[in-house]
Amino acid sequence: MKNLRNSLFVFFFSFNLFWSQHLDTNYIETFKDKLVLYADLGFSSAPFQLKHNFENGVGELNFKNNIRPNLGLGFSYKWLALRLSFPIVNNLMDVSRYGNTAYFNFGLNFSVKKFFFDIDLKGARGYWLKNDFENDFIVNDGKNLIFNNLRAINFSASSWYFKNKNFNMNAFYGKKAHYKKQVHTWSIKGTMNFFGVGNNGNLIILDELVTDATSKLGGVTFSAYDIGLIPGYAYANRINNWQFSALLGFGAVVQSKFYTTKYNTRGFLGIAPRYDFRMSIGYSSPSFFMFFVTELDNKSIQFTDLVYRQYYYSLRLTGGYRFRKK
Repeated sequence: MKNLRNSLFVFFFSFNLFWSQHLDTNYIETFKDKLVLYADLGFSSAPFQLKHNFENGVGELNFKNNIRPNLGLGFSYKWLALRLSFPIVNNLMDVSRYGNTAYFNFGLNFSVKKFFFDIDLKGARGYWLKNDFENDFIVNDGKNLIFNNLRAINFSASSWYFKNKNFNMNAFYGKKAHYKKQVHTWSIKGTMNFFGVGNNGNLIILDELVTDATSKLGGVTFSAYDIGLIPGYAYANRINNWQFSALLGFGAVVQSKFYTTKYNTRGFLGIAPRYDFRMSIGYSSPSFFMFFVTELDNKSIQFTDLVYRQYYYSLRLTGGYRFRKK
């Protein structure tokens, strides 16, 4: 029963709405009138880092997840696309050494003319911390420290504007369309995010490193709400059915940030850097496609000399078939 609950916890549903739009067939070949069936295999992770001049000569704490590979099955036809994903193994690494991690993810995205919209809710519960500290101030027989209730969560709503009307994210990912020739453009991303990490009312930082439980070091949650613009550059090309696409952006957000201890909550206003990276590379013919896709989403909060950096990344191999119209 416990394994069943864990599987249900990481089961996620992703729905992708494709809005019909006019595409220049000199640059993009679309397959929205074909039935497309596909499968994907990959994993996501959400490690985070706390950086500070802690006691006992510790400069940073790097919290990591166990790995839970997922298999996705999906289809698309005309304006409708549906994808379901489920774990194929509970956790890839030894749970006794690296803990148990559960993931969830819900996404909605669509394109309208020169815009691409993406709404994403994702998170992870269960982290481990390598016990390789100097001075042996933690007695745990050298075993990794496991935090089963430590949880990270992120909600984001973003939109990209591409100056070149021939750059299209459906062709970028290669399921419902692909490029015919080189397309590149400047882009601007507007983004709104709420994210943070919490430990179910317990200290996030190790007790041995907390000198004042009423300060930020005694935080049981670190969180932020931010909004901003990220300029970027997008490139895509397809040669002899081999396609490469990448999207890279650098910018800043205005951020309301908070830390909560067992005794109080404090909030601050600031500016935080942000970068965005997506890449898709693979093979696509009118009937068959296979792509390797990676995405990196980073978040950060700085409370003077304490810095919290959160990374969400995914690696996925996708392959599918486009059925001919009768």
